[in-house]
Amino acid sequence: MPRTGLTLAAAVLTGTVALVIALVALGNITDFGTNQQFVRHVLAMDTTFKDPDLMWRAITSHTLQDAAYLAIIAWETLAALLLLAGTALWAVGLRNGRLARARLLSTLGLLMIVLLFGAGFLAIGGEWFAMWQSKTWNGLEAATRNLTLAGIALLVVHLPGTTAPRHGEHDA
Repeated sequence: MPRTGLTLAAAVLTGTVALVIALVALGNITDFGTNQQFVRHVLAMDTTFKDPDLMWRAITSHTLQDAAYLAIIAWETLAALLLLAGTALWAVGLRNGRLARARLLSTLGLLMIVLLFGAGFLAIGGEWFAMWQSKTWNGLEAATRNLTLAGIALLVVHLPGTTAPRHGEHDA
C-alpha cells in the first residue's frame, strides 16, 4: 500500500494544477480576445524598448500570432485533461494502491505545463521576444507562478513513496 500522506499530496497538487490550467484554458476559450491581444503584442514586440538589434525577431503577422495562440490553448487543454485524469487515478489509487498510471499521466501533464510556462513563456516570450521589457504585456510573473506550482507538484509526484507498485504491477 502507498504512503497515504505523500500519495494524497501528489493527488492534491496534481488536482490543483489541473484546476488552474483548466480555468486558464477555459478563460482563453471563453474570453478569446483578451489573451489574443496579449499574444499579439508579445510576438509583435511593439511594447518593448524597440532595440533594432532585437526587433528582427518580431512576428507581426496576425495569422501567425493567432496560430501561436490557438496552439497555446490546445496545449493548455490537453495538459488539463491529462492532469484531470491523473487526479482521478490518484484518487482511485489511494484505495487500491495502483498508482503507476496516475504518476504517468500526472508527469506528462505537469511536464507540459513546465514546457509551456518555462520554455514557452519565460524563455521564448520573456527572452526571445523581450516580454520582460513591456510594462503592459508582461506575463513573466504569472508564468513563474504556474511553473513553480507545476514544478513542486512534479517533485512531489516523484518522491519515493508516492507509488508503491503491487505485486506484478510495474511502476511507470
